Amino acid sequence: MKHRGRHRRRKRGRALRAALTGAGLALTAAATLISASQADTVADDPGALKPLAASAADELSLTEHRVPQRWLDRLASAMGGPVGVGAVLDTADHTLRDAADCSAGERETLPVAPAATRVYCWDDGDTRGWRPGAVTTSGDADDDGRWGGNRVIISAWSREDGTADGGLARISFVDADDPGHLEYASALLAVPVDGGRDYRGLSSPVSGMVWYRDKLLVTTGAGDRNALYVYDVDRIQRTTSDAGAVGRVPGGWAAHGHRYVLPAVASYGLPDTPGAARPGAISLDRGTAPDSLVAAERVPAGAGRPTRLWRYALGTDPARAGLPAADSAGQVTALEAYETQAAEVGGVLSHRPAGVPTTDWYLGRAAEGRGTLWRQSTEGARSTECGADRSHRCWSAPAGSLSYWAETGEVWSQAGRTLFALPLATVHDSLA
Repeated sequence: MKHRGRHRRRKRGRALRAALTGAGLALTAAATLISASQADTVADDPGALKPLAASAADELSLTEHRVPQRWLDRLASAMGGPVGVGAVLDTADHTLRDAADCSAGERETLPVAPAATRVYCWDDGDTRGWRPGAVTTSGDADDDGRWGGNRVIISAWSREDGTADGGLARISFVDADDPGHLEYASALLAVPVDGGRDYRGLSSPVSGMVWYRDKLLVTTGAGDRNALYVYDVDRIQRTTSDAGAVGRVPGGWAAHGHRYVLPAVASYGLPDTPGAARPGAISLDRGTAPDSLVAAERVPAGAGRPTRLWRYALGTDPARAGLPAADSAGQVTALEAYETQAAEVGGVLSHRPAGVPTTDWYLGRAAEGRGTLWRQSTEGARSTECGADRSHRCWSAPAGSLSYWAETGEVWSQAGRTLFALPLATVHDSLA
């Protein structure tokens, strides 16, 4: 059942705008001049996807570790009980700037082709010192595109905090009900410790994120044996102190100055094998039965090996709502997997158009300067082209995560401090 949190309903227009203002439409005009020298270093065609043998599944498996329910209940009770997404939206205290108010530097990170049709830029003061990461939406959370009646975007951020743990991660809940006025509030991501009597910050950057039902699944960087953490959006907790510490403090609870904290409810560990694949970019595919979690690892250019793409089934058991399907031993196994010659994959989508027998995989790839966008299948690969020299470097810089909002037909992504969207149909046509 969807959570029906409180929310400040606005009476400004609800219809999604079809295009940006005249100023916004000209965002990338200067960027269309791609130099010949840049074209000379365009990434090679990654070719067709190569299916992996079943024997490769062991390197793609994950082991589930649930946080004990008594830990979660103890923490929730000590902190005064959890709140939901609606409560966070009600206290949104920062505003994203519209396209016309983005700086020239922010506009330069946007795709050249296909062009974004909706563009927003983050509050400079609030995001200073934080590195932007993955994006997901209420279009992932529920097939009607809403959570409790609200359209919501979630954006992940990370920072080095100078401690031995190495960093912090937070998520920003964006109220997207009014496309002309987006506001947000943030919550620190945490992990319960000491039997639920305390919590620590998630000390790894978020490279991928999917909001599915009431769960938020996030992938983490190297150095953490847990490749995936899971959060329950109905377990957001209010803090009582604006101290810079994280966890229990004299007189209450703190989250590095944040008003809210979100404790993990589960994690998924990597297999203990030399070839274990760490999921980096992830996204949701509602075109499979059951719904599935799509993953891509991040392989550096020049590593001399292919990149693996794969998917996990998401569970259908109501008792495991929002979690990957696991066997009785807690093992999560890949349903299918492929190799691609594409390196530096920062975003992945899997989509099968109606009436088409093959599934398209969209890969956003980082490159020196502007990124590239490829559509791959077992039959071949195509990339966007732009400029007089037909360069492939037409995508955002850097290439970020991809999230498909089926209700609106849009793909959302984030390039630096710029949040943007464009129709998937436009992306598909640009790669035809």
